[in-house]
Amino acid sequence: MSGEDGGAWRIVHVPGRPPVPPDQQLTVNVVAAQIEQPKLTNTIIRRLSQIAPLEDLHHVKRVKKKCIEGGQIQLSVILCLAPENGDFDGIPCDVKDVINSYQLSPFVAKVCKYAASSKEEWVEQCKLWPTSYHPPTYSNISGITGFSEEDSQSVVSFMKYALELAKSHGNVVVNAAAIVDPLSNQVIARARDEVCSWQTPKTEASAECGSSGGPRQVETSISCLHPRWWVNEQTGRSSSFCHPLRHAAIVAIESSAARDRRLFPDVRYKDESTIEECVLSPANSQAKRQKTDANDVDNDDKNDTAYGNGDLSSRPYLCTGNDIYLVWEPCTMCAMALVHQRIRRVFYACPNPSAGALGSVHRLQGEKSLNHHYAVFRVVVPQDVLDKVVLSMISGS
Repeated sequence: MSGEDGGAWRIVHVPGRPPVPPDQQLTVNVVAAQIEQPKLTNTIIRRLSQIAPLEDLHHVKRVKKKCIEGGQIQLSVILCLAPENGDFDGIPCDVKDVINSYQLSPFVAKVCKYAASSKEEWVEQCKLWPTSYHPPTYSNISGITGFSEEDSQSVVSFMKYALELAKSHGNVVVNAAAIVDPLSNQVIARARDEVCSWQTPKTEASAECGSSGGPRQVETSISCLHPRWWVNEQTGRSSSFCHPLRHAAIVAIESSAARDRRLFPDVRYKDESTIEECVLSPANSQAKRQKTDANDVDNDDKNDTAYGNGDLSSRPYLCTGNDIYLVWEPCTMCAMALVHQRIRRVFYACPNPSAGALGSVHRLQGEKSLNHHYAVFRVVVPQDVLDKVVLSMISGS
């Protein structure tokens, strides 16, 4: 989509596992056979579906159609998985009965082991054997079904807000975060890096805030880019430290928690068992969130009355159902903090090639052992917009 700043804004889904180069996809061997009488195809498929279902290969189509000389169609069907020893004697007896009944001539073929995660992967898979391709719809995460034009405009708007938040920090380039309640479509918490409070010398970093070209000069004070920089920094080159863990995402989470404490001042003194039952229920917390009339997190006094008098039943559980917008891709510490906070969606503008945990170095969103998963998107910002933001941050304007 085009923005008023010129260029194209794009929202790109970052999957939980990295795309596999088409020529490096894993394959498995199957036993297949040509069907000499096409009219028997449906009968053979129905029989094979009963006796030899391809349970781990649902993305693979059972029949392969090939056009041969003279315009004729040649059909081949997958009979079963190939025996590990490659000997046809290891084929199940029921499958052998099908082979004998229809006078089939079996052969070994290769098919891709996993479903394609991109259109490029799918094209390469079909060179071996036809497979199905279903673009991701994020249906495994509640409330995520893609983006309408209105949703896209909202995402762009909040990302612009995060960029402005980072720019407004003076002449030190930092990361910025904004937590958004999608029900009210309002920013409920915002923060910048607070790892250090001094101006650090400008250094060349390998990170690039943008898709191509543009300024590459950034500051080592971007905490997620250089999570261990503060350890090696000589104290003589700086005036003071704040805290090595106060990355933008962490500070925003803290701000959100402080906001909840202001809106529910009496909850902490009530019976703990009641809190366990009413508050610690992530499944219901999204429904408990109420819309407010606030225009920004600065209007906290107005927000206090929007939730009533600290009603326990309406208190949200952490950040369940909320989205977060970050200028830079978060590091592992910040990404895990967002897991614990039950964030719904993470949007970032600039990849973090040195320590990024959501696409660049790791893909924490695809770690199956975690008890919560969020969807991750990169918002590709037009280069001219990035140039203006980075230049203004470096120059301090």
